This record gives sequence, structure tokens and C-alpha cells, in this order.
Amino acid sequence: MADLRTNLAGIQSPNPFWLASAPPTNSGYQVQRAFEAGWGGAVWKTLGDPILNVSSRFAAVSFNGQRVAGFNNIELITDRPLDVNLKEIYETKKRFPNHAIIASLMVEPKQEKWHEIVKKVEAVGVDGLELNFGCPHGMAERGMGSASGQVPELVEKQTYWAKEAAKTPVIVKLTPNITDITATAEAAANGGADAISMINTINSLAGVDIDTWDTIPHVAGKGAHGGYCGPAVKPIALHMVGECARNPRINVPISGIGGISTWRDAVEFMLMGSTSVQVCTAAMHHGFRIVEDMIEGLDHYLEEKGIASVADLIGKSVARYSDWGDLDLNYQVVAKINNDVCINCNKCHIACEDTSHQCIDMLKDGNGKSYLRVREEDCVGCNLCSIVCPVDGAIDMVEVANGLPSMTWNERQAAFGAFHASSVLNK
Repeated sequence: MADLRTNLAGIQSPNPFWLASAPPTNSGYQVQRAFEAGWGGAVWKTLGDPILNVSSRFAAVSFNGQRVAGFNNIELITDRPLDVNLKEIYETKKRFPNHAIIASLMVEPKQEKWHEIVKKVEAVGVDGLELNFGCPHGMAERGMGSASGQVPELVEKQTYWAKEAAKTPVIVKLTPNITDITATAEAAANGGADAISMINTINSLAGVDIDTWDTIPHVAGKGAHGGYCGPAVKPIALHMVGECARNPRINVPISGIGGISTWRDAVEFMLMGSTSVQVCTAAMHHGFRIVEDMIEGLDHYLEEKGIASVADLIGKSVARYSDWGDLDLNYQVVAKINNDVCINCNKCHIACEDTSHQCIDMLKDGNGKSYLRVREEDCVGCNLCSIVCPVDGAIDMVEVANGLPSMTWNERQAAFGAFHASSVLNK
């Protein structure tokens, strides 16, 4: 078996799979059940001054027969007394000393408040702290959560305050509800964060009931924006992880969050720079035992790749993630249709004809049988036909050797600028 142990800024766990701070980590009973199932760590549901929650709280977006493609919540931080949570954290850590327990924290942006809660939580034996600067609803209206997380100066200042009192590693959880997440990630690093985690939930409204006209969910006929998560947000999360991982001014480890449902998702996040991954929606949908498939799948993947340790995956794709201006303008792929596999549903032809570059012809052979063929000279390699094709192997995107040297937009502009400057000087 491959070595699945991870070390995020000094927080060690038997595997990279953590439960995110959310309803699944609301109590000692739940976290202990999760550890029994195989989860390597858990970020305890956010602690602070207990609040009052509403009913109802959750909503889901289903798509094309898939249940819970996206998940929305208007639940807030813990509604249980701090001393009860601390007692259960102590008991859980005593029972599972080798599993990572991280306390998620949220208090007013005041130095004394951060010092107070950090000291109380560390006294019960947590392995680390996660500062929740991401919650987009309810708490934000009170000046906490994403209200703090959208202001780099507040992120830096509060991180520094927590670090003043902390003896364990401090993770800063970032909000995606911002133009550029690297700005707040840099602020967290400048404040002394040992690691960052992302993403928290995205501002959203799950839907509107077109019969009653109520929002989904609603509380006595009134609704509010909530936090969106689940498989639908994975591409957004993966992008933000990659942006932070490739930024040399951040240079702290990352715990990846956002739509992770399978071991494959976890591998993608780790390749893009995550040391650990945090899961919420998938556990709420399928229960804690999904981690068994995650562990087994990750182990088999590493063995097939000949990789001894999961740590060797971290960041291996970061160097391949760049800006559009660094992409090779002369690289070319075209679509190839395998007519032995094609079922003649014509979805590729319709998609190309109506919304792309009209380069797929509908033809007939000598026996009058219909078939499709790509006019390669007109194909721009957009991938649309292969995306809409319902049959694996029916359409391949194939690289074409066109004899042109590699050239990026940035290189082109630099060469153009040099030529223009030379022309001016020679006049």
C-alpha cells in the first residue's frame, strides 16, 4: 500500500481526506463516527458565540438526473455552547490521537476576541486552527465571515492576531466571493498564516418555486442568499487553488475544498497544489463511508503510477497552469471521427453546424449509408464535437504537425514591440 500520510504545515493525518467545517463535524459523536469510517482529519464546525439558526436551511440543485449537483445552505456557525464543543473536542482527540482535529474559528475582528478563543481551543488539544473568513451569509452581516474575508487588510490583521496567541498551525479559510482570491491569500501569508484553505461557499440562490413563488429554501415565505457548494463548484475551486499555488508571493501549503466527491477529484486538487482535501457535500449526500472508496481508489492510483507516497503528487501540475498569453498559438488539434464506433446520432454535426465552425459534413458511402467526416482544414480544434458525443472513442482530438514554430501571444507582442521600436530608431 502507498503511503497516504500527509503533513499540512505540521498538521499530520493518516490520509489526506478531511471533513470540512460544516454540519458533518457539528459534534464529537459525528467526528468520532467519521474517524471510525476512515477519515484522516476533521475541521470542527465553526466555533464562536453560539447563534440561532433558522428552519429550513438547505436546498439542492439537481441536473440531468443527477441529485445534488449543487448544494445551498443558509446555516450559520455552531449553535452549541463553546464549552460543550471544547469538551467533545478533548474527548475525541483523546480517543483518536493520530487523527487531525482542526478547530474552525470565527469571532469579531477584535484582537482580544481572537486571543481569547485561540487560547481556549488550544487548551483542549487541537492540532491546528482554521480561521473562517469565508461564510457568505448571516455572519457576514455581523461583520464576520466573508465581510472580513473580502478585505485583505482585515485578513492580514486578524491572521496576525490569531498567530500572536497560537501555538498550533493557523490555516486561513478564504472566500471565493472576491475578484481575485490571491489578494487575500497574500494577505493571509503576510499575516503569518501557516497554510490557507479554499474555497468556502459561493453566494447563491438555489432556485424559485414557480408554483408558490417562494425562494428555495424559504423561511416562512422569505428567502436569503446562501452558500453554494457541491460538484458544481469544483472547477471554480480548482482554478483558485491553482492561482494560489503558482503565486510565489503566497508560498504556504493549501488545503483544497470545493466539490470533491471522489478520489479522482482529490488527485486533481493535489496535482494542482493541495496537500490535504476537505469534503462536505459528498459526505452529506452519501454518508461517512464514502471515504473507504476514496482511500482505496487513491491507493490503487498511486500503485499503478508507481508513486510511493501521496506527498509526491502535490503540485505536479502547477507548472503546467499558466496565463492565456503563454499558450502556443501554433499548436493545432483536429477532430477525427471513428465511424466504426459512431452511432450516427448526429449530435456532433448539429453542435458544429449551429454553434461552432461548420466543419463536419454529412456524407453517404457507395451503399447509401450515412457517415460523418471532419474537414480538417476548417477544424479549429475547439473540442465541442467530442464533448457532446455520447459514445466514448467515437471522436478523438488529434494533434496535427503543421510545421510552425511555437509562438505565444506574449512572444508575438514582444517581437512586434521590438520590431516597432527598431523601425522608429531607423527612421
